[in-house]
Amino acid sequence: MSKLQREGIWNTVISYAGIAIGYVNTILLFPNFLDESQVGLTRLMLTISVMFAQFSALGFVNTSVRYFPYFRDKGRRHHGFLFLLLAVPLLGFAVATGLYLLFKPAVVDYYQHNSPLILQYYYYIIPLALFTLLFNMFTAYLRSLYKTIVSSFVQDFLLRILTTLLISVYALGGMEFRQFVLLYVIINSAGALVLLVYTIWLKQLFLRPSLAGLRIIPFREMFYYGIFTFFGNISTTIITTVDQVMISSYSLSANGIYTTAFFMTSAILVPAKSIIKIAYPQVADFWKDADMAGMEKLYKNVTMVNLIVGLLLFTGIWANIDNLYSFMPETYRAGKYVVLFLSIARIVDLATSLNGAILATSDKYRWDLGFNIVLAALTIWTNFYFIPRYGINGAAFASMLSYSLMNLARLFFVQAVYKIQPFTWGAAKLVLVAAIALAAAYLLPFLGNVFLDMAVRSLLITLLYGGLSIGFKVYPAMNVWLRQQLYSLTGWRI
Repeated sequence: MSKLQREGIWNTVISYAGIAIGYVNTILLFPNFLDESQVGLTRLMLTISVMFAQFSALGFVNTSVRYFPYFRDKGRRHHGFLFLLLAVPLLGFAVATGLYLLFKPAVVDYYQHNSPLILQYYYYIIPLALFTLLFNMFTAYLRSLYKTIVSSFVQDFLLRILTTLLISVYALGGMEFRQFVLLYVIINSAGALVLLVYTIWLKQLFLRPSLAGLRIIPFREMFYYGIFTFFGNISTTIITTVDQVMISSYSLSANGIYTTAFFMTSAILVPAKSIIKIAYPQVADFWKDADMAGMEKLYKNVTMVNLIVGLLLFTGIWANIDNLYSFMPETYRAGKYVVLFLSIARIVDLATSLNGAILATSDKYRWDLGFNIVLAALTIWTNFYFIPRYGINGAAFASMLSYSLMNLARLFFVQAVYKIQPFTWGAAKLVLVAAIALAAAYLLPFLGNVFLDMAVRSLLITLLYGGLSIGFKVYPAMNVWLRQQLYSLTGWRI
């Protein structure tokens, strides 16, 4: 088993364990022990901190992936690369903090009428954004070292289990809401400290600057690349967060309902996130070695693995959507079609797989910036148009439209320029298999008990989806792997 496969499997296991905990938090705990506006507040704080951190990073997350292979030399402390990776974003954070304080009056005007609760916690976002930035930079550094499991564990599992404990204590009356928010910020800031300790344990914390290292790749070139990818990252951040920012200006309660539906679809992207953490630096190595054959093979394999798992999860979520909402207060059911629109967006994201990583690490990265800027503008416009008319469903539709156009544009560009694309006939077969499994689930009547219905419906989908996928050989490598596993366990050959 290759290192990519091992890391991918562990990341996937951790991510799904985290998703299970996240579903407990999102479906059972937050909606039932906080009101909708309080749920909306906690989600908006995280969203703003992510935007804050992206502005501060100045594109240096991508710089690590692209240029670290040239600096990699542990004996020479990677030529001071970590110092550059942290110093420039921290300078950016100082500038971003100044702007955040300067524009507070505009933020107050935007939120004070419909969502004044966020203004009570305005300054809490600054430390949360700082530690989000540090977490992102250490994650990028560790990813370049092919060390992704701990960062996945922290982000996808540890922080969520700590949140479960926090909301449980709050539900038992152990604290007031202001104390809850403070501890919520502390928990979501702790991940950066864990990665710092892990980096020290790996003996890879090299903070001493090295002027000699700048002879490998001139700082001007890295900074120029970072600025280009900075604008690309900002555009992507706008695409992924503007909906929550705008919904919250109308109502924090609506944001609570919207983000709950948003999280329900997050399981679909787990395979992509887990694999791309390892595949991203491998793409950079393929560019370094000019290995386009290896790049295309990786492109196709990642797409198929993502789609196999992602379509199964989408089918299971949508077939059980009414069961899932039965665990929450009735007001949350308004997010049902948010789940559908966002799920479609995520499937498109899975289907186009590595195109973003391929473009971001190629010599055509400037084109990716153009795509992102145009589509960020489209996202803002569509949200301005659809949210006042259709509320949270309009926001979800706008996100679906923007995600789909962004990924399809990248897909066609990569195919036109580099003559590689991620699809095989197996992908078309897989869509048909998913449709058959979903239709069968719809034909099954409600069984009278939510838990029994979810179990039987999910089992039916899994058996149909798995059996047809194997029978149609949608991904021959999966059939080969299954035969090998069957032989190793039973000694049978088929």
